[in-house]
Amino acid sequence: MDQVNVTQNLTSNATEVEDPEWTQTVMFKLRTAVLLLIVIMAVLGNMLVIVSVMRHRKLRVITNYFVVSLAFADILVAMVVMPFNFSVQFYNEWIFGPIICDLWNSSDVYFTSTSILHLCCISVDRYYAIVKPLKYPIKMTKKMAFVMLAATWLSPITISYAPIFMGWYTTSYHMQTRKLNQCEFIVNKPYAVISSSISFWIPCTIMLFTYFAIFKEANRQEKALHARAGNAMLMHRHSRDVGDKNGLHINANTPTKDKNILKMKREHKAARTLGIIMGAFILCWLPFFLFYLSTSLCDTCEYPEVVTVIMFWTGYFNSALNPIIYAYFNRDFRNAFKNTLACAFCSFCRRGSHDSDALDRLDRRGSAQLRVPLPSRRQSDLASL
Repeated sequence: MDQVNVTQNLTSNATEVEDPEWTQTVMFKLRTAVLLLIVIMAVLGNMLVIVSVMRHRKLRVITNYFVVSLAFADILVAMVVMPFNFSVQFYNEWIFGPIICDLWNSSDVYFTSTSILHLCCISVDRYYAIVKPLKYPIKMTKKMAFVMLAATWLSPITISYAPIFMGWYTTSYHMQTRKLNQCEFIVNKPYAVISSSISFWIPCTIMLFTYFAIFKEANRQEKALHARAGNAMLMHRHSRDVGDKNGLHINANTPTKDKNILKMKREHKAARTLGIIMGAFILCWLPFFLFYLSTSLCDTCEYPEVVTVIMFWTGYFNSALNPIIYAYFNRDFRNAFKNTLACAFCSFCRRGSHDSDALDRLDRRGSAQLRVPLPSRRQSDLASL
């Protein structure tokens, strides 16, 4: 009887030991799969953005210069920053040494700052396009866009590689007690305030101001557009009634197809898409910067390691989110993505031109031939023979 009880106790203890191990194994595999998915989505999605803009002339506007540069920065985040963080989650320790640790931390700060500065440049571009459209062609030239892009890529060096490799970012105690199998980003209070302000708080303030002005101006223009359309309809009805009374037929077209109106609608759609991108960036990175600043300024605050992991990867997820936003909210990008993916997986496109502009010209030529009367089309076909 005692042997039976002992056997039952041993079996129950073994089950209790196996259950946590089984749960940890499942959670580890699930976490690994999710992190790998984020990395793959970020690389492939942003590559799709770059290739689509290069292939489609309709997308080659000044605003999309910043979009392509932002996509390139997100690719570098996925290829340079995320794999090292993934290795820490996989091995539960740092295996690359202190120099690569500083390089990883510097790249993390650099590319994060570069991404949000790109969004700041995009908000300024949209501000001039919608709020000050007369100054937009003068201010936002290709030369100015390249100057802004150069400043966006060069300025984050001042808070990333330089202070981190010089040791200005951290405390003397951390420098003396660093371990080879750990890569902790422990910063001093001045660096925490300065770096977070340059990387996040100041650019976000600028973006919120510009998009608030854009939102107000877009609403004003939309009301004016509706009023203009209503007046045009009244004029159309009045002129038609007058023509009927006098026995005349007056063709009063409404200006709904006016080029300026269509351009204004495109600008509003672009501003909405980029505003959603900015909102997604803030939602992804705001928790991290609040956590980063509060824990750096509080000497006695304690927090579990899993919170740090969640904050980092929530921010990294933003690099994979932007292409999804383009595809869902912007029809031009959505059509370009479809065309690019179709050419990537279709053997027919390998025989033709890789530039979709040639395909567009062929489509327009074919549609023009369809509008030619049948006899003249036959004559042109015979002449070609």
